[in-house]
Amino acid sequence: MSLSKADHTTLGRALYDAMRAEVPIKPLILSHPSITIEDAYQISRVMLSLRMELNGETIVGKKIGVTSDAVQKMLGVFQPDFGFLTDAMAYANNADIPIAGNMISPRAEGEIAFRLKSTLSGTTNTEADVLAATECIMPCFEIVDSRIENWQIAIQDTIADNASCGVFVVGDTELDPRALDLPNIRVDVTKNGAALSSGMGSAVQGNPLTAVAWLANTLGAYGIALEAGEVILSGSVVPLEPVQAGDEMHLIMSGEGFDDCSVGCRFV
Repeated sequence: MSLSKADHTTLGRALYDAMRAEVPIKPLILSHPSITIEDAYQISRVMLSLRMELNGETIVGKKIGVTSDAVQKMLGVFQPDFGFLTDAMAYANNADIPIAGNMISPRAEGEIAFRLKSTLSGTTNTEADVLAATECIMPCFEIVDSRIENWQIAIQDTIADNASCGVFVVGDTELDPRALDLPNIRVDVTKNGAALSSGMGSAVQGNPLTAVAWLANTLGAYGIALEAGEVILSGSVVPLEPVQAGDEMHLIMSGEGFDDCSVGCRFV
């Protein structure tokens, strides 16, 4: 780390205030050029603590982001980030999601979500460990949102900003991943009824299991576990899509061994 604990507190508070006021701030990498990923993680913990202490939010999961080539090229960030999910971020399938009073500059991602039945801790987790720990997978939209002005983010900015977490929606269908070929699961996304994008499970580090193992091991280095019962977002398999009030998003997940399943949401 190169920043002080006081810096972490100040910057974490600035990101929290930006979220509450819906007014983004300048990139942290500009105001603090020496900021490290370790600093960014500590800043994110301050922001998360404020959400829990002042808003009464609780942690319900974790996420890995910026995992696919398409997303990395869009954002100009070329390594994964990681963050925490809270109950305030979770919306039901086909929910109406407000933008005003809730988000600044939202973008929708199509993902494969995991729900764990046992805890993953430490730094040596493998794909096999993730599979054994998984209760089910589900189709998912994550709506990312940046508290950094104009999405001008470096990896330190997005980690500090809790991996640009906004909200997320999981489908009602729960699938046993042990019977499925996860890299070859297909995701098709429509926006306002028109085909938008398609992607495969292999888009996230070759296999969603690999992405979740990376997340478990990365957070494990900080003494943080992926807990039983948590929802884990494995990263977008399609490019990010800006959304605004009036837009409706729909995702169909398909592959061998299961009937097509879906998730959707509307923005108001």
